[in-house]
Amino acid sequence: MILAAGLTPAWQQILVFDQLFLGEVNRATEVHCCASGKVLNVGVALHHLGAASRTLAAGGGWSLAAMQGDLQQLGVPCRWITTAAPTRVCTTVLDSGGQMTTELVENSPAFSVEELAQYQQAYLEEASAAEVVVLSGSLPVATPDTYYRDLVARTPGRAVLDVRGVELMQALQSKPFLVKPNRAELAKTLGRNLRQDADLMAAMHDLNMSGARWVVITDGPHAVWVSSASQIWKLQPPAIDVVNPIGSGDALAAGVAAALDAGVEVLEAVRHGIASAADNATQLLPCRLDRQRVRDLQTLVTVTTAK
Repeated sequence: MILAAGLTPAWQQILVFDQLFLGEVNRATEVHCCASGKVLNVGVALHHLGAASRTLAAGGGWSLAAMQGDLQQLGVPCRWITTAAPTRVCTTVLDSGGQMTTELVENSPAFSVEELAQYQQAYLEEASAAEVVVLSGSLPVATPDTYYRDLVARTPGRAVLDVRGVELMQALQSKPFLVKPNRAELAKTLGRNLRQDADLMAAMHDLNMSGARWVVITDGPHAVWVSSASQIWKLQPPAIDVVNPIGSGDALAAGVAAALDAGVEVLEAVRHGIASAADNATQLLPCRLDRQRVRDLQTLVTVTTAK
């Protein structure tokens, strides 16, 4: 079983425009709303991939009811910790004429000490039955930077982390199985320029030496890098027609976790994750994946040894 866990879900608006003009009145040609945010995207993707999974999230206000209704309709098994503060609303703006995607993101409001403790207790209960746990998303305002570190330290199964910044560096102390920031996030986390591949590989090695057994670095439509303590690989995603790239990193994390849970070795699991991300990017709503399309796309992902 896989647990998708995180504290910052979102109610997502997706607005589609034929062409977007800044500073002017723009009327959307399509409007869609759905449960989203990294933790829910991972849970939705796992469900569509057919993996046995549970999702643990926290939310409040009218948006909690909206998210619960959407996930119930999809059939995604989910446990919620109710918060006093309402869950954030985020907006994706798609300019189909200019082929541009813009994401407008609210920060998650602060949780009380009691709410954070309730979430931790629920996490320990759910993680006790999970072979793989995917912890993803930013922490709410004023949450201790060590929160994910402490959860990983008490995780019996393999922990996959899609986090960045101080919380990532803290979590390395608990030796997660796999971490997967994107290239820009890693550069900002380390305060280093990673435009050159040699610099990126050195940074990945540093994460391995700091506690991550495996490191996976995404970079939008470009190559995905994977490292262990002794070797680095470069995986090339398939060419696709992109509709909405939002949620592709979450689909990748879910695809990796689903394959790991099925007993697949890490490099092949990442290939499955890349295929899941590619399928996600061809659709308007995040992480509503199709298993057959993912299998077909996986055959197109190539692997080469980088070091």
